Order: sequence, then structure tokens, then C-alpha cells
Amino acid sequence: MTGTKEHVPASDSFGDGVGKFDEASNDRYDVESPDVGPQCPPHTTQRKLMSKIDSHILPFIIVLYLLAFLDRVNIANARSFSLEADLGMDAGGTQYNTALVIFFVPYVLAEIPSNIFLKRFSPKVWLPACMLGFGVVTTCQGLVQNYSGLLATRFFLGLFEAGLFPGCFYLLSMWYKRAEAQKRYSLFFASTSLAGAFGGLLASAIGKMDGVRGYHGWRWIFIIEGVLTCVVAFFFYPFFPEFPEQAKFLTDDERTFVKLRLQADQGHNAAERRTSFRDVLTVMKDYRIYLGGFMYFGLIVPAYGYAYFAPAIISTYNYDPIQTQLHSVPPWAASFGFSLLIAALSDRFRHRAFFALAPLALAISGFAILLTIHNNTPVQYMALCFVTMGCYGAMPIIICWFAMNLGGHHRRAIGTAWQVGFGNIGGIIATFAFLAKDKPFYRPGYSICIGFTVLSAVASTIYLLSIMRENRRRAKTVTDVGMTEYDKSELGDLNPDFRYMY
Repeated sequence: MTGTKEHVPASDSFGDGVGKFDEASNDRYDVESPDVGPQCPPHTTQRKLMSKIDSHILPFIIVLYLLAFLDRVNIANARSFSLEADLGMDAGGTQYNTALVIFFVPYVLAEIPSNIFLKRFSPKVWLPACMLGFGVVTTCQGLVQNYSGLLATRFFLGLFEAGLFPGCFYLLSMWYKRAEAQKRYSLFFASTSLAGAFGGLLASAIGKMDGVRGYHGWRWIFIIEGVLTCVVAFFFYPFFPEFPEQAKFLTDDERTFVKLRLQADQGHNAAERRTSFRDVLTVMKDYRIYLGGFMYFGLIVPAYGYAYFAPAIISTYNYDPIQTQLHSVPPWAASFGFSLLIAALSDRFRHRAFFALAPLALAISGFAILLTIHNNTPVQYMALCFVTMGCYGAMPIIICWFAMNLGGHHRRAIGTAWQVGFGNIGGIIATFAFLAKDKPFYRPGYSICIGFTVLSAVASTIYLLSIMRENRRRAKTVTDVGMTEYDKSELGDLNPDFRYMY
């Protein structure tokens, strides 16, 4: 149907500045924004165009991050197959924890520079290059002969993986409108759950290769998964997606339509100029940038706490190494399904805050059960599912909510990198939250996780209140203050015409 377009209200009941639209009745026009939207090119419809975009972006970034997360946390699986003994590590000490924490040193420091390089060199070049790098390092990790070699490979693994997570979220945010982004963000982020599930299954299978060519099973876990990553990186390079302005799979008319629909939703994005160090200083003057960092920081501690120590926790339920790997799969599978459900509901209601806070409450309840119940394996196992569902359900909501409320290329590139970079400092805390001496009840670890999850909830609540107040303030002030389009693009979400999504 291509008749006249319905004029929609400027905001819905959630106050996100995004009107209602029945796409089934008219998908030739983009009318989810309060202003009259652009018309889709005549040879296609908006629905077909979005499917085309999804098919050229989502498979690549999902596989990319699945392999990255798998290569990052497979050390937890390898630990079950004589890694510590073979490398002369102190099984009852903190050497394993140190090997985990050294990953986060370059990982945190390189987040913002990596997003700047991604903008300069394009995602098609930068992200596959990083992928090839961490694939080579993972393979080398399976060949190390001592503890020092393990530390070196973990350091370079963190360096090469630093840009993937914020880079992929940055790329996604430049393709989709705020009201349609959450399903894509959560589907991408759900690759971490798939990696956790696949990691357990692969480890249980690869672990049986113990002794092949004189290598213990843990070495084969690193070697096989590292080589797989390198092969995929070479395959990805010619086809990896770019920003809308450079996308070759779109026609000129389609690129124009994508640009106009995003301008109607988020304003001009200043894609034509480079991001500078001055931009970094300017963006970091906004206190909401720091709130976004604490929202993610609080969740990283429990999320990595589970990812790195799930096999150790599950082994306390008296399973052998193979059974431990297999029992690590269902909680990850539960988080995968739950995160997609939460994302679909969040996009359906065009609301973020509730769908971030509710999973946080679920995670807190899971940790509380683990902290207090130690003699009921089914209940403890259910609590592990609550933990993964809550943490990995809330994280993509929080990141999407924050990232899509940042306007313009430079504010979004810097803000998302800051959120992920600062947040991953929590990974350092997580690596020392679950110590061998606290086995089997891990009371300090569970208590730490509860505290940081509450921190995330508090920061999210403050962020919500701040953008609600700012939207009300802007609604009462005069927005036509003589600014040029260039001025508006430089301000991004600080532009008085911009409205934050709740």
C-alpha cells in the first residue's frame, strides 16, 4: 500500500520520542519518527530493505563475536584438562586468576583507540584484521610450554580482542533506528551465550583427544578453536560490512533512504569527518557518559565471574570433567532464549529501562540462592540459570539503550568505547572473585557479584531519571535557536531537538 501516510504523534506513552507505526499497512514509508519520513526506493519496500541489511550485517558480527568470546573464555574449559599441571601452575593459588586478569589490561586501554581506528580504516578492514590476530594468538596459546608463555598469549589476546565488542556495537548503531535496534543488539550479544554453550560441548568432545600427537586435551581446545578463527577471518575480509555511507550492497537510492531515515530518528551524524582527541575530551565532559560506564561495569563482574568460573562451580556438584562441560551448556542456552525474548518485548513496547532492571533483579535472586543454599543441587543449578539469564539478558539492553541515546558518529564511537572499556575493568575484579580457597561454597564471590549487580541497577536508575528530566526540560524550551545543521551534527544528542529514549 503506497497511499498517503498517517501522521503520527511525536511520542508514545514511554516518552521516547518515537511514534507508532503499523508496518504491515504501509512499509513504503518510514513513519516511526515524529516528522514525515522518507519514502523507500520504488523497487523495494522498507521491510525488504531491512531484511537485506540484516542479512549483510548480522551473520558476520554474530560469528565474529561468538569466536572472540569462545577464544576468550575457553581457558575455563581447558583448566578442567590438566592445564595447570602441565604448565607447572599452583592449582591452589592465584596463578590461574592472574592469567585471566592480564587479558583485561590491554583490553581496557585499547577500547577507545580501537574505535577511532575503526572509523578511520572502516569496519571491513579493522575488524577482520583483529579477528585474524586473536585467532593466531589463541592457536599459540595451545603451544605454550610454561606459565610465562600463557601470560604473554593472554596479554596479546586482550590486545587483539579489544576493539571487537565496542566496534560491533558501534557498527550496529549506525545502521538501525533506536526503536528497532534492540533485537539486533541482543541477537549479536546472544552470541556470547552460544559461545558458552558451544564451548562446553566442544570442550567435552575435544577433551577426548587427550594424547593425540602427544598433546593433552587442553592444548587441542586452543589449537582447533584458534585455527577455526583464522580461517573464518580470511573468509570474512572480502565480504565484511561497512558503514551505510560506504555499503556496496546498497544502491544509491537505498543508501540515501537509510541516511534520511536515520537522520529523522537521530539527527545528522557527522560521518564525513574524522574523530579527534578533542572529541574525546568534549564527550567525556558529559556526566551521563560515566553513568553508562557504571551501568555496564556493575554487570561485567557477575557476567565474567560466571563465564570464567562456571566449570569450577559446576564441578563442586560432584561431576567429572566431561560431565562438568556438558552441564555448563543448559544455563547458557537459557540465557540465549531469555535475552531474545526480552529484546523482542523491549522493541515491541519501545522501552528499555524496565527490560534492563527486571533481568538485574533475576540475577540478584540467583546469586542470593547460591549464597544461601549449598545442599540442593537442582535448586543451585536453577540459580545458575537465573544468573546467566539475568546478566546476559540485561547487558545488551543496557548497551543498546546507552549507545542509541548517543547522537552522531564521534559521540557514539567514543561513548560506546568508553562504556565497554571502563566496564571491562570489572573483569579484573571478576577474575579474583572466585578463588580456589573459597571452594566449594564461594561465598565471597557470590557476595561480590550481588554488590556489583546492585551497582548496575542503581546507575541505570539514575541514568533513567537524568534523561527523563532532560527530555522534560527540552520540551519546555525553545529549540529554534538559529543553529545550522553542522552545529546540530556536532552536538549529537546534546542538540536541543534530540529526545532520549527511555
